[in-house]
Amino acid sequence: MENKLIISPAPHVHGPNKTQNLMMYVLIALIPALVVSTVVYGVRVLALTLFSVCCCLLFEWLIQRYMLRGKLTINNLSAAVTGVLLAFNLPVNIPLWMVAIGALVAIGVAKMTFGGLGKNIFNPALVGRVFMLIAFPVAMTTFPEAADAISGATPLTMAKEALKNGVPVAEVMQSVSVKDMFIGIESGSIGEISALALLIGGLYLLWRRVITWHIPVAVLGSMAVFSLITWLIAPEAYMSPLFHLMGGGAMLGAWFMATDYVTSPMTPKGAIIFGVGVGVITMLVRLWGAYPEGMSFAILIMNALVPLIDKYVLPKRFGATAKK
Repeated sequence: MENKLIISPAPHVHGPNKTQNLMMYVLIALIPALVVSTVVYGVRVLALTLFSVCCCLLFEWLIQRYMLRGKLTINNLSAAVTGVLLAFNLPVNIPLWMVAIGALVAIGVAKMTFGGLGKNIFNPALVGRVFMLIAFPVAMTTFPEAADAISGATPLTMAKEALKNGVPVAEVMQSVSVKDMFIGIESGSIGEISALALLIGGLYLLWRRVITWHIPVAVLGSMAVFSLITWLIAPEAYMSPLFHLMGGGAMLGAWFMATDYVTSPMTPKGAIIFGVGVGVITMLVRLWGAYPEGMSFAILIMNALVPLIDKYVLPKRFGATAKK
C-alpha cells in the first residue's frame, strides 16, 4: 500500500476536556463554599452571586456582539466563573449597583480589552475586586457577622488592628477562633468564610485534573513557612501559621484564583515559582502592608511576571544544544 504523509496545523493531540467542561468543574467545586456562605449569611448570597454572574454574561455578550463582532463565547461558562469568583470576593451586603460596576471592569477591562478568554494577562475577577476596593473602600470592608447584617470585622482585620495597637497575640486569640475560620462561621467575603469548603472544592479540582498541586501547595506552603518564621521569632507579636492559612483569601486564592490557566505559568517549575511569589507577597502585605489581606495584590503582581517566568523556565527543546 502507498504511504501517505498527512500534514495538518497544530494542535495535533486533543484532550477530552473542553473549556466548557473545565469551567463547569470549577463551578461545581465552588458549590460547597456557596452553600456554607448561604447558611451563614442567608439567601442574599444566592441573589448577589446570581446577579454578578448575569452581569458578567451580559457585558461579555454586549461587547462581543456590538464591539468585537466576533464569535460569541458566553456558552463556554468562563464569564460565569468570573461572576461567581467576583461575588466570592465581595461582602454580602454590598449594593448591587457596585457589583455591576465590578463586573464591567472584570469583563470589559481585564478580559475583553485583551481579546477575550486566553488572551488576558490578569485574573478578571481580581481586577474587578481590586478596582472596587479602591473605588468603594467602605462598602468593600464592611462585613456582616451573620444573616442579621450586623457589621463586623474579619479575623484578619481584627488581628491586624489589635497587634498594631500592641495587644498580645494571646488576647487576640480570645476573640478569634481558628476552628471557626476553618469551619465557616466567621465574618468575611462570601467565598472566604469557610476554609474547609474551599479545601473540598480544591481537592475536587485536583481529582478532576482541572488543576495540579504545584500552585496551591506553593502558595500555602510559602505562606506557612513565612508565618512560621515570624511566629517563632516573636510569638507575642505575630499570628500562627494556621491563622494565616485559614483566614482571608488564602484558600480561595490558592485553589481557585492563582490556578487560572490563562494567567499562570505553563510549566510545573514555573508554577512553583509563581506560587511561592504569591505566598510571600501575601504575607508581606498582611504583616507590614496597609491592608489586612494581600492575596489579590499578590496574584495580580505575579500575573504580570508570568511571561518572564515562562521565558526563563521553559524546558529545552528536543534536540536543542545548550548555549556555551
